[in-house]
Amino acid sequence: MTQPDFDADLPAAIGEALTEFLRDASESIGRTEPAFTGATDALRAFVLGGGKRLRPTFSWWAWRGAGGAASGDDAVGVLRAVSSLELIQACALIHDDVLDSSDSRRGSPTVHVAFAGEHARGGWLGSAEQYGLAAAVLIGDLALAWADDMFADAPLPADVLHRARPAWRAMRSEVLAGQYLDVRTQATGDASVDAALRIDLLKTAAYTVQRPLHLGAALAGAGDDVIDPLLSFGGDLGVAFQLRDDLLGVFGDPEVTGKPAGDDLREGKRTLLVALGLQHAGAGSAAAGVIDSALGDAHLTDTAVERVREVLTEVGAVAEVERRIETLTDSALTALDTAGLADPAPKRLTDLAVKATQRSH
Repeated sequence: MTQPDFDADLPAAIGEALTEFLRDASESIGRTEPAFTGATDALRAFVLGGGKRLRPTFSWWAWRGAGGAASGDDAVGVLRAVSSLELIQACALIHDDVLDSSDSRRGSPTVHVAFAGEHARGGWLGSAEQYGLAAAVLIGDLALAWADDMFADAPLPADVLHRARPAWRAMRSEVLAGQYLDVRTQATGDASVDAALRIDLLKTAAYTVQRPLHLGAALAGAGDDVIDPLLSFGGDLGVAFQLRDDLLGVFGDPEVTGKPAGDDLREGKRTLLVALGLQHAGAGSAAAGVIDSALGDAHLTDTAVERVREVLTEVGAVAEVERRIETLTDSALTALDTAGLADPAPKRLTDLAVKATQRSH
């Protein structure tokens, strides 16, 4: 029987691995407690219903670039291991929507909003909102637990999984540290450039690009001569990715992004875009007042969002963020050139870098 070549259609292969795992995991707990099916169905729909599959894709191409095969038994095991990153992502997004009080994701109600609606429609006891929040926290926790299961049960030799464990552990801790810093920064009102960049590095760069690359390379048995340049590539590219996300959070088209325009402002996000806007506007200026008054205003109107857009553009914050994205992307690609990866990984990772930093959603 011919082994599939996963390079040919990697997103489809990742989707199939996730579908198989989620089906088996859901059926197992469903037999024990049928009432839990609503929660597992919600998680399956969330994971399989969309997403860019960036994290497992970065990890896969690090595996290939460090000498890993495109097909065969080892490739099957690695595909399953790296696909588990999508469950880490599901946990982060579901919890992030709770933390940010977001109403929609990918054009649909967020998990906590959907479960609050179920409660309200059923006329159940207690607070519908609190029920939705509790359900979303637990479903996010389930995604994290299942990520560990999927990774640990990947059909790979124990020593192969063991050498990738440091990357796996670091990634989980770093994304949670980044989320905590994000929450803390909103609470303290720290709108400094340094604080924004630190959150970008931990919350996005580390677990979106750096550690997935680290994971894939470690699974292939790569040494520091390969892993270190990949970490540099991932750090710069990951921050550039987040900066594009910051711009889309204010300027993005809701029909494309799946989220209301200006949500980052309503949530009080102290992004680099905001930090630079305040810095360029100058303390006490009318322009700074427009930005400050918008941050954390849950009822911010579309007209007010448009005024903030105008100010951020006028003071040069938008142009500087675009320059930083370009500079970081260039430095990331320079680091990639020094990693000595096998073909076709350099081309695929370069294409991913362009896609991640020039996207519209």
